[in-house]
Amino acid sequence: MRLTDVADTEQLFRLIQSIPSPKAEPFKQWMAQVAAQRLDQMQDPELNFEQAYADYRRLGYTDKWINQRLKSIEVRKELTDEWNRSGVTENQQYASLTDIITQAWSGKTTRQYKQFKGLKKENLRDNMTNIELALNILAEASTTEISKAQNPKGFKQSAAVARKGGQIAGDARMKLEAQTGRSVISSEKASDYLLPENTDDENNK
Repeated sequence: MRLTDVADTEQLFRLIQSIPSPKAEPFKQWMAQVAAQRLDQMQDPELNFEQAYADYRRLGYTDKWINQRLKSIEVRKELTDEWNRSGVTENQQYASLTDIITQAWSGKTTRQYKQFKGLKKENLRDNMTNIELALNILAEASTTEISKAQNPKGFKQSAAVARKGGQIAGDARMKLEAQTGRSVISSEKASDYLLPENTDDENNK
């Protein structure tokens, strides 16, 4: 009734917990189950990958794509660990270095890439095609290895390394495009190829 009557996710959950009605019990049980699963994942990080696999599978991604995506998470973690070792600690600096890598291999900043795909808050990597994801993995893995070899200090030196790592994947992209005659950078996003599959599944039930 009023435009000011809003709540974020945490506030909504707390509101559900406070409802005394038996009708709210299923929601309370669900929240307790999710909380228990999260505690288990904190004790055993491997469960995070199992949960991520199940979630991506439920959304309709292929096994091949999921395996690549989980590998990209591992590669990304190794890269951020390397940046931290090099003295890069601020999240904003991580975002800037990621932009450098992304632009070096794709020709677009992260924001431009998301706009090209028509994304807003969605995760860019979750909306990459198999080849886009593979090139992004190559770019970040290359950056990590060069950083380990050259041992940069601070943001400025790490930025130079990020550009070199991204360019390795950029060179691979251009060679592939020369052979195929078409751009690797696609405007396709997950909804373009996942929703039809899920619709077909629903129709077959």
